[in-house]
Amino acid sequence: MQNTTQQLNDTLISKSLTTADYVPTLDAMLARTLARIDLKKQQGLRTPDELWIVDHNDVYTLGQAGKEEHILQRTNTPIIKTDRGGQVTWHGHGQLVIYWLFDLNSLGWSVRNLVSHAEQAIEDVINDCLQNPASSDITAISAHARRDAPGVYLYADTSVADDSDNTDTDAPANSTSVDDKMMLGKMASLGFKIKHGFSYHGIALNLNCDLSAFNAINPCGYAGMQMLRLSDFVAMQKESDEQTGEALSYEQVTQKLIDNIAKRHAGLIELRALAPK
Repeated sequence: MQNTTQQLNDTLISKSLTTADYVPTLDAMLARTLARIDLKKQQGLRTPDELWIVDHNDVYTLGQAGKEEHILQRTNTPIIKTDRGGQVTWHGHGQLVIYWLFDLNSLGWSVRNLVSHAEQAIEDVINDCLQNPASSDITAISAHARRDAPGVYLYADTSVADDSDNTDTDAPANSTSVDDKMMLGKMASLGFKIKHGFSYHGIALNLNCDLSAFNAINPCGYAGMQMLRLSDFVAMQKESDEQTGEALSYEQVTQKLIDNIAKRHAGLIELRALAPK
């Protein structure tokens, strides 16, 4: 497991971990959080918040209140009980995992703020990437969070076909309303743990991973939930490809998301109003 650290601003750093096993990563994340809590309680110190950018080796993780019944098939992939919220999910290569080690009280964020910033950062990046679709047939698709189920989902705007002769050019493609849209599936999951006002765990965005790993579980506890990946909707490079002008790389999407989160952390991007239930 290799790691590199980058200073994003005065109060935020990022750490990248490659081919990371889950248990030692969790142990290190918890140890760092407990050390930060102790420094704040004992010495009143505010330590820099951290984003951990992780490329995990294949693993299924089951949340603190997770139910074994959502594991449909046992495979050679390890199943790890963990302390985040949520049910069962999969992590592995081709999926972007970012852990948010944030001091929420120092930021002035509630837990709801944290979740909304995470979802909206993912929405921003996916919708930006969708400006470069993999096919001309992929149009009027946008990413949105849901109030009833954490995560970010892709929707197709069914009104485009119905109203092709009466196009409203002022209506944004990524409008927060999903009333006239058809849900295609889920592209990103999230699950946090809060301890004494400090967050850890975070988000997982499917970029170019093998989605068949999700067939062995009810993803996030939802039977039949269709899991999606960005590379099926956006022109993305394969790992062996050389840099091209059009196709996005895994690293470019990662940097887009880091930049968006850093701006939110610095107060440069405000939360949008939540979509109605």
